[in-house]
Amino acid sequence: MSNTSKLRALLEKSQLLAMPGCHDAMSAKLIEQAGFDVGFMSGFAVSGARLAMPDTGLISYGEMVDQGRTICSTVSIPMIGDGDTGFGNALNIKRTVKGYADAGFACIMLEDQVAPKRCGHTRGKSVVTIDEAEMRIRAAVDAREEGADILIMARTDARASLGLEEAIDRCKAFRDLGADITFLEAPESEQEMQRYCAEVSGAKMANLIENGKTPILPYAQLEAMGYDIAVYPLSLLSASIKAMQETLVSIKTGDEPQNVLHFEELQAAVGFPEYYAGEEKYR
Repeated sequence: MSNTSKLRALLEKSQLLAMPGCHDAMSAKLIEQAGFDVGFMSGFAVSGARLAMPDTGLISYGEMVDQGRTICSTVSIPMIGDGDTGFGNALNIKRTVKGYADAGFACIMLEDQVAPKRCGHTRGKSVVTIDEAEMRIRAAVDAREEGADILIMARTDARASLGLEEAIDRCKAFRDLGADITFLEAPESEQEMQRYCAEVSGAKMANLIENGKTPILPYAQLEAMGYDIAVYPLSLLSASIKAMQETLVSIKTGDEPQNVLHFEELQAAVGFPEYYAGEEKYR
């Protein structure tokens, strides 16, 4: 079974899928080792980890798909990849969808922001017209129908600038065009989340960012509302930066770093035991 088929099967179950976000192969591997069924390559996290730059459209298609290829080759669970705005016009979008499928992603997320885009929970967002937004999803669906083995997640950021009504209408239009999953970004209350789930058919994703715009609710409540996926896109990046900052303070002051793995645990995390086993096999 392909990872795309695995993801389809997971979405057909009634249980909510919790999905952490990763930014590199190591964080993806840790997600799988922790027992999660699916992971997410966050554009914010990759831009931050790979470039040390903000999620404001600065990272390129080539950099994202390269990072995704490394991530997907490291794990066996389905991965969803952040495809931003598709990196251009309809033909660019088709290339992006096919490229993400070839990299190993089970699903690509595409949004309706004006390029250059930015994180959905930051200021300064704007979206394209509904006609252009529909064109992007139509092109993505065409790429899928032409053979790309990948699901399409259609995201709208219209809530911030055009209101909830427009955002819901866009999600409905995306579903009519063939999107497999919709994602209404940054609803600002439980009531808005409930309305989205009640009015839009198909699989839906909630984006849970610590101290972001959307309430972070218990899984049981999200599931009861009608969400199928709950993504924590930035938790691992945030935790790793905080841990590194604290460790650097210890090193700077001459103190022994405390919150670090034992060296044997570190070796195990990066795969030395498997490497040694391979050496023995082919000795």
